[in-house]
Amino acid sequence: MQVLGIAGPGARTLCDRVAPHLDGRVAVVDRSDGSQDGGPPEGVAAAYRLGDDGAWSAAGADRGLDDVLDDLAATYDHALLVGFPGADVPTVALGDADPERIALSADSEPEVETDAVLDAVADAEPYVTLETLVEQVKASPRAHRAGAIATFTGRVRAKDGEEDPRTLRLTFEKYEGVAEDRLRSLESELMERAGVEEVVMFHRTGTLEAGEDIVFVVVLAGHREEAFETVSDGIDRLKDEVPIFKRETTVEEDFWVHDRQ
Repeated sequence: MQVLGIAGPGARTLCDRVAPHLDGRVAVVDRSDGSQDGGPPEGVAAAYRLGDDGAWSAAGADRGLDDVLDDLAATYDHALLVGFPGADVPTVALGDADPERIALSADSEPEVETDAVLDAVADAEPYVTLETLVEQVKASPRAHRAGAIATFTGRVRAKDGEEDPRTLRLTFEKYEGVAEDRLRSLESELMERAGVEEVVMFHRTGTLEAGEDIVFVVVLAGHREEAFETVSDGIDRLKDEVPIFKRETTVEEDFWVHDRQ
């Protein structure tokens, strides 16, 4: 799922102008100021309203933006975030808005060209979850031959041993134009194995905090033996063969991991 934020005066107007030009299913997440009615009843965490035509609306509590994006990622192609300048996503800044990551900026909404926003959406790194990739392999035309899905999730470990300094964050950079091609080639090579129907992999880049997910490997196979073996080989080969570089920041120091190896 491609994600783009729009913040500042006229953000919703720009969102409404851009959304019809995006291919696939589009979700809009609009910040609520809490003044509107329609929240869930007392003691209820979430309330959904579903119409006969499939139209739905929802209200709830205790859900952050990341939670909402995780829910959307598996079934939507694009998400436009309106009024979230602090979100860690590329954002169109209108007027005096000062988002964390600026993709485009303009003094007012009419000055922004629709094509420029569409380009910003396309250039954004996809928002991918494990569920996204599982749904992708389930939709494979070869899924009818598969009786197993095996997955691996790599995450930022805060500590390896009790005496180790605590890791605060990891930063990943990829060799542009090479890492993605090698990842796709690796998927294809693993799919040549007998009994393996689909393989998808995703590795995040940028700065990730302790506890965040880094990498996913998902294998669709005829039987669990092929699935488990291919997942294990896949993550090992990804780490060995795909040029993605890791910088570790602990409470004591900051260093590129390959410099220590």
